[in-house]
Formats: sequence, structure tokens, C-alpha cells
Amino acid sequence: MNVRNETPPPLRRLDGRTSRICLTFDDGPDPEWTPRFLDVLEEARVRATFFVVGHAARRYRTLLRHIAAAGHEIGNHTYAHRHPWTLTPTDARREVEDGSAAIADVLGQAPRLFRPPHGRLRPTMTEAAGAQGQRTVLWSLSARDWGAFAQASRIESRLSRAAAGDIVLMHDGRNRRNHPWETLHALPALLGRLRKAGLEPKPIPPQAATGRRQKHTGPSQPAGSRGGARAAVGSVSSP
Repeated sequence: MNVRNETPPPLRRLDGRTSRICLTFDDGPDPEWTPRFLDVLEEARVRATFFVVGHAARRYRTLLRHIAAAGHEIGNHTYAHRHPWTLTPTDARREVEDGSAAIADVLGQAPRLFRPPHGRLRPTMTEAAGAQGQRTVLWSLSARDWGAFAQASRIESRLSRAAAGDIVLMHDGRNRRNHPWETLHALPALLGRLRKAGLEPKPIPPQAATGRRQKHTGPSQPAGSRGGARAAVGSVSSP
């Protein structure tokens, strides 16, 4: 019987039977807005997951170290946040690898999680992340805190649907279209609502952060040895 490595499907949400909910923040670290998010989270004693962009991680090293020291999980959001579908396979792999290297250079350890820019899946990138032991993570609920509909009241309304097992997408980095100031206004209401509902905001759990799994090939497997159901994966382009 042969054994080979296989990249697991992207993680979109957790088991709904848990009381855990995962708040995630993309596109930082941002020297203006990330510290304000950290203050709100610290006041509520909440830990989250920050998917950081490699070039910003290198530029704002002290801020990245502060995020990690506060107990938040750090994930790889590529080096330059280039759209996955516009890159050659070589450049796509390099975006993942350089983003990981930038985080490891600052923190002394590589990230366990990867999120592609814009949530656009690209096999070349997810395989590169998996080769480094990083699990690809998407989301089940988005604040949609960018563009024309990113007013705090609308963000708060969208986030009011948060439930057990959700992975929630928000942005602490401004980038070009994000409105982190609006998300910041909506965040305290979300945290209060989660607390009243008995939900526990925590980082992506370690058991979910496995970028490679073994798959048996050859003779048929014994009954009952199949893995769990595959998570929803979204759009996939060419390699």
C-alpha cells in the first residue's frame, strides 16, 4: 500500500456544534488601524487570527510582534496581495513562499495558516501553502467592509448573523478599498452580541491548521476509514 501527501480542502467554517467562532482580520499590519483593533480586542479579552501581507509584516516588524505577543494567530496572506488569477504559476508560488518567509523572518516561526487574496483559490498557491504545512482558510461570513457598502451600520447588520462555527472575514488593513474605520465602529457591538449568545471568539484552532494529510492509495481501505466530509471550496482557476 502506498502513502502520498494530499493538500486538504480549504477550511471555510468549523463544526457548528462548537461554541467557538473565529474572527479573522486581513491585509495588515496597518500602523494606523491595527493597533486600534488590538485595543478593542484586548479590552474584550478576545483573541483572533490576523492574515498579514508579507511586505507589511517586514516593514512594520514591531507591530507584527505585538500582534503575536497579544496571543493572536498569524496567517500568511501572500507577500504583496496580488490577485491569484493574474499571476504566472512561478509568481503565484513565490507570493506564498515569500509571504511565509517574511513572517518567519520577523517572528522566528512560519505561519500555520494561509488565505489567498480576495479568497480566490489557485491550486498552485494552495499546494505551495500545503507544502509548507499551511492550511488554506476561507470564511463563512463576510463583513464586506470594502467599497460602496462598507458603512458601519451595514457591517454591523451583516455581522449580526454570526453563529457558532463561523469564520468571520474583516479587514484591519486599509489596502485600496477597505474601510477599517467602519469595521472598527461595528466591532464592539459584534463582540457584545457574541458574549450574550455564549459564543467564544478564538483563533483558528491548532487541529485545523494542518496543511498536509496522508492519503492511502492501492488496495481498498477498511470499512469506516474514510475521512470527514470536504469543506466548501469556492472558485478554482487554472494552475
